[in-house]
Amino acid sequence: MRTLSLASGILLLGVVSLTAMGQSGTQPLDGVDARKDSAEFAGQLGHVDPLVRQRSAEALARLAASDQRKVVEGYQLQEKNKEVRLALDWALYRMGKSETLFRIVRELNSSRHDQAVGYLKQLDSPDLLYPFLKENDTPAKVTAGVVEALGQIGDKETLALLDPLRDSFTAGVATAAEVAIEQIEARIGQAETNLPSRPRTVGGTEKPSP
Repeated sequence: MRTLSLASGILLLGVVSLTAMGQSGTQPLDGVDARKDSAEFAGQLGHVDPLVRQRSAEALARLAASDQRKVVEGYQLQEKNKEVRLALDWALYRMGKSETLFRIVRELNSSRHDQAVGYLKQLDSPDLLYPFLKENDTPAKVTAGVVEALGQIGDKETLALLDPLRDSFTAGVATAAEVAIEQIEARIGQAETNLPSRPRTVGGTEKPSP
Protein backbone atom coordinates (compact mmCIF):
# COMPACT_ATOMS: atom_id res chain seq x y z
CA MET A 1 0.00 0.00 0.00
CA ARG A 2 2.86 2.32 0.82
CA THR A 3 4.40 1.70 -2.62
CA LEU A 4 1.06 2.38 -4.29
CA SER A 5 0.59 5.61 -2.37
CA LEU A 6 4.08 6.80 -3.32
CA ALA A 7 3.48 6.06 -7.00
CA SER A 8 0.14 7.87 -6.87
CA GLY A 9 1.81 10.88 -5.27
CA ILE A 10 4.47 11.05 -7.99
CA LEU A 11 1.82 10.77 -10.69
CA LEU A 12 -0.23 13.56 -9.11
CA LEU A 13 2.85 15.76 -8.86
CA GLY A 14 3.58 15.17 -12.55
CA VAL A 15 0.07 16.17 -13.56
CA VAL A 16 0.25 19.34 -11.47
CA SER A 17 3.62 20.24 -13.01
CA LEU A 18 2.36 19.74 -16.56
CA THR A 19 -0.70 21.85 -15.82
CA ALA A 20 1.46 24.65 -14.46
CA MET A 21 3.68 24.52 -17.57
CA GLY A 22 0.63 24.73 -19.82
CA GLN A 23 -0.63 27.78 -17.94
CA SER A 24 2.69 29.62 -17.87
CA GLY A 25 2.43 30.79 -21.49
CA THR A 26 6.21 31.09 -21.85
CA GLN A 27 6.43 28.36 -24.49
CA PRO A 28 3.60 28.62 -27.04
CA LEU A 29 2.75 25.22 -28.52
CA ASP A 30 2.20 24.41 -32.20
CA GLY A 31 -1.47 23.68 -31.56
CA VAL A 32 -2.63 27.13 -30.50
CA ASP A 33 -5.91 27.34 -28.64
CA ALA A 34 -8.03 29.95 -30.42
CA ARG A 35 -9.60 30.82 -27.07
CA LYS A 36 -6.24 31.77 -25.60
CA ASP A 37 -5.72 35.43 -24.82
CA SER A 38 -3.61 36.91 -27.63
CA ALA A 39 -2.21 39.44 -25.18
CA GLU A 40 -0.39 36.59 -23.44
CA PHE A 41 1.53 35.78 -26.62
CA ALA A 42 2.10 39.45 -27.39
CA GLY A 43 3.63 39.83 -23.94
CA GLN A 44 6.27 37.23 -24.85
CA LEU A 45 7.54 39.21 -27.87
CA GLY A 46 10.00 40.96 -25.58
CA HIS A 47 11.30 37.72 -24.06
CA VAL A 48 15.08 37.32 -23.83
CA ASP A 49 14.96 33.98 -25.68
CA PRO A 50 14.59 34.53 -29.46
CA LEU A 51 12.93 31.12 -29.89
CA VAL A 52 10.19 32.14 -27.46
CA ARG A 53 9.75 35.40 -29.39
CA GLN A 54 9.51 33.51 -32.68
CA ARG A 55 7.00 30.97 -31.38
CA SER A 56 4.93 33.74 -29.84
CA ALA A 57 4.81 35.60 -33.16
CA GLU A 58 3.79 32.39 -34.93
CA ALA A 59 1.08 31.80 -32.35
CA LEU A 60 -0.29 35.30 -32.99
CA ALA A 61 -0.21 34.53 -36.73
CA ARG A 62 -2.27 31.38 -36.20
CA LEU A 63 -4.77 33.37 -34.19
CA ALA A 64 -4.74 36.19 -36.78
CA ALA A 65 -4.79 38.42 -33.71
CA SER A 66 -5.40 41.77 -35.39
CA ASP A 67 -6.03 43.32 -31.98
CA GLN A 68 -2.27 42.98 -31.37
CA ARG A 69 -1.18 44.44 -34.72
CA LYS A 70 0.18 47.71 -33.32
CA VAL A 71 2.17 45.82 -30.71
CA VAL A 72 3.61 43.44 -33.31
CA GLU A 73 4.50 46.33 -35.63
CA GLY A 74 6.44 47.96 -32.81
CA TYR A 75 8.40 44.82 -32.03
CA GLN A 76 9.06 44.16 -35.72
CA LEU A 77 10.75 47.54 -36.09
CA GLN A 78 13.17 46.91 -33.23
CA GLU A 79 13.76 43.16 -33.61
CA LYS A 80 17.38 42.28 -34.47
CA ASN A 81 17.03 38.50 -34.82
CA LYS A 82 16.24 37.74 -38.45
CA GLU A 83 14.26 34.56 -37.75
CA VAL A 84 12.07 36.38 -35.25
CA ARG A 85 11.63 39.33 -37.59
CA LEU A 86 10.46 36.97 -40.33
CA ALA A 87 7.97 35.40 -37.92
CA LEU A 88 6.71 38.87 -37.02
CA ASP A 89 6.26 39.68 -40.72
CA TRP A 90 4.18 36.53 -41.08
CA ALA A 91 2.09 37.52 -38.08
CA LEU A 92 1.53 40.97 -39.58
CA TYR A 93 0.47 39.44 -42.90
CA ARG A 94 -2.06 37.26 -41.11
CA MET A 95 -3.30 40.37 -39.31
CA GLY A 96 -4.07 42.07 -42.62
CA LYS A 97 -0.82 43.82 -43.55
CA SER A 98 -0.64 42.31 -47.04
CA GLU A 99 2.56 44.10 -48.12
CA THR A 100 4.62 41.98 -45.75
CA LEU A 101 4.13 39.04 -48.13
CA PHE A 102 6.80 40.56 -50.36
CA ARG A 103 9.27 40.58 -47.48
CA ILE A 104 8.49 36.94 -46.69
CA VAL A 105 9.03 35.89 -50.31
CA ARG A 106 12.29 37.84 -50.41
CA GLU A 107 13.52 35.81 -47.44
CA LEU A 108 13.43 32.71 -49.66
CA ASN A 109 16.80 33.88 -50.95
CA SER A 110 18.41 33.62 -47.52
CA SER A 111 19.35 31.11 -44.84
CA ARG A 112 15.74 31.41 -43.66
CA HIS A 113 14.47 29.79 -46.87
CA ASP A 114 12.77 26.84 -45.15
CA GLN A 115 11.13 29.05 -42.53
CA ALA A 116 9.69 31.30 -45.25
CA VAL A 117 8.45 28.32 -47.29
CA GLY A 118 6.71 26.99 -44.19
CA TYR A 119 4.75 30.22 -43.89
CA LEU A 120 3.89 30.41 -47.60
CA LYS A 121 2.47 26.88 -47.46
CA GLN A 122 -0.16 28.24 -45.08
CA LEU A 123 -1.52 30.86 -47.51
CA ASP A 124 -5.23 30.71 -48.21
CA SER A 125 -4.89 30.79 -52.00
CA PRO A 126 -2.19 29.91 -54.57
CA ASP A 127 -3.15 33.02 -56.56
CA LEU A 128 -1.19 35.12 -54.10
CA LEU A 129 2.07 33.54 -55.28
CA TYR A 130 1.49 33.61 -59.04
CA PRO A 131 2.93 37.12 -59.54
CA PHE A 132 6.28 35.98 -58.16
CA LEU A 133 6.55 33.31 -60.87
CA LYS A 134 6.19 35.94 -63.58
CA GLU A 135 8.87 38.35 -62.36
CA ASN A 136 12.08 38.66 -64.37
CA ASP A 137 15.52 38.11 -62.81
CA THR A 138 14.03 36.33 -59.80
CA PRO A 139 16.73 34.49 -57.80
CA ALA A 140 16.60 30.71 -58.23
CA LYS A 141 16.02 30.09 -54.51
CA VAL A 142 13.02 32.40 -54.56
CA THR A 143 11.43 30.70 -57.57
CA ALA A 144 12.12 27.24 -56.16
CA GLY A 145 10.65 28.24 -52.80
CA VAL A 146 7.50 29.67 -54.37
CA VAL A 147 7.11 26.50 -56.45
CA GLU A 148 7.58 24.34 -53.35
CA ALA A 149 4.85 26.25 -51.53
CA LEU A 150 2.54 25.94 -54.52
CA GLY A 151 3.00 22.19 -54.37
CA GLN A 152 1.20 22.35 -51.02
CA ILE A 153 -1.59 24.80 -51.86
CA GLY A 154 -1.85 24.71 -55.67
CA ASP A 155 -4.80 23.59 -57.80
CA LYS A 156 -5.52 22.74 -61.45
CA GLU A 157 -4.82 26.31 -62.54
CA THR A 158 -1.42 26.11 -60.84
CA LEU A 159 -0.42 23.12 -62.97
CA ALA A 160 -0.49 25.20 -66.16
CA LEU A 161 1.89 27.73 -64.60
CA LEU A 162 4.29 25.12 -63.28
CA ASP A 163 4.48 22.94 -66.39
CA PRO A 164 6.90 25.24 -68.33
CA LEU A 165 9.24 25.29 -65.32
CA ARG A 166 9.90 21.58 -65.80
CA ASP A 167 12.29 22.60 -68.59
CA SER A 168 14.01 25.32 -66.58
CA PHE A 169 17.81 25.37 -66.63
CA THR A 170 17.88 27.33 -63.37
CA ALA A 171 19.34 25.28 -60.54
CA GLY A 172 16.69 23.57 -58.45
CA VAL A 173 13.67 25.02 -60.25
CA ALA A 174 12.95 22.10 -62.61
CA THR A 175 13.17 19.59 -59.78
CA ALA A 176 10.93 21.72 -57.55
CA ALA A 177 8.40 22.00 -60.39
CA GLU A 178 8.33 18.22 -60.94
CA VAL A 179 7.76 17.56 -57.24
CA ALA A 180 5.10 20.26 -56.94
CA ILE A 181 3.19 19.00 -59.98
CA GLU A 182 3.22 15.46 -58.61
CA GLN A 183 1.89 16.72 -55.25
CA ILE A 184 -0.91 18.73 -56.84
CA GLU A 185 -1.94 15.94 -59.22
CA ALA A 186 -1.99 13.44 -56.36
CA ARG A 187 -4.14 15.79 -54.27
CA ILE A 188 -6.56 16.40 -57.16
CA GLY A 189 -6.75 12.68 -57.88
CA GLN A 190 -7.48 11.93 -54.24
CA ALA A 191 -10.23 14.55 -54.14
CA GLU A 192 -11.86 13.13 -57.28
CA THR A 193 -11.65 9.59 -55.88
CA ASN A 194 -13.47 10.70 -52.75
CA LEU A 195 -16.39 12.19 -54.71
CA PRO A 196 -19.62 10.20 -54.26
CA SER A 197 -20.47 8.13 -57.33
CA ARG A 198 -23.74 8.74 -59.17
CA PRO A 199 -26.28 5.90 -58.82
CA ARG A 200 -26.85 3.82 -61.96
CA THR A 201 -30.34 3.73 -63.46
CA VAL A 202 -31.68 0.23 -64.08
CA GLY A 203 -35.19 -0.28 -65.46
CA GLY A 204 -36.30 3.20 -64.49
CA THR A 205 -35.03 2.86 -60.92
CA GLU A 206 -31.79 4.02 -59.44
CA LYS A 207 -29.36 1.36 -58.34
CA PRO A 208 -26.31 2.29 -56.22
CA SER A 209 -22.97 1.76 -57.91
CA PRO A 210 -21.03 -1.23 -56.53
